[in-house]
Amino acid sequence: MTRGGRNTKIHAIVDGLGNPLYVQLTGGQVSDVSMAYELLEHVDVSGSVVMADRAYGAADFRIKIEKSGATYCIPPKSNTAEPWDVDWWQYKERSRVECFFQKIKNYRRIATRYEKLAARFPGFVHLVCIPVWLM
Repeated sequence: MTRGGRNTKIHAIVDGLGNPLYVQLTGGQVSDVSMAYELLEHVDVSGSVVMADRAYGAADFRIKIEKSGATYCIPPKSNTAEPWDVDWWQYKERSRVECFFQKIKNYRRIATRYEKLAARFPGFVHLVCIPVWLM
């Protein structure tokens, strides 16, 4: 619980079409990159490209991606001492995950979080993922 009320983050891995492969919820204070380590354990990414925004550009996370047999397309932060190269044309495909979040936010129950109990909210998020797969 935060000062302003309940705060929840939805972490998701989607495929190339924007369909959810794995979804997990955490409190709002949890760092995105700390959850990314756990998310990668639930999906086989070998031979694929992991795309993420600048928040996921930690060196340890990029090393974990490479050890799992995948490549990454993550832009460096603007204040990075040694920036790495990014394929910006490929990075445009990251919009698929943003489209997934837009699709689930179309369901008002998810967007406004009607569920007061933390045990019920993940169930509704998973329930909303079903029509996203069918679209």
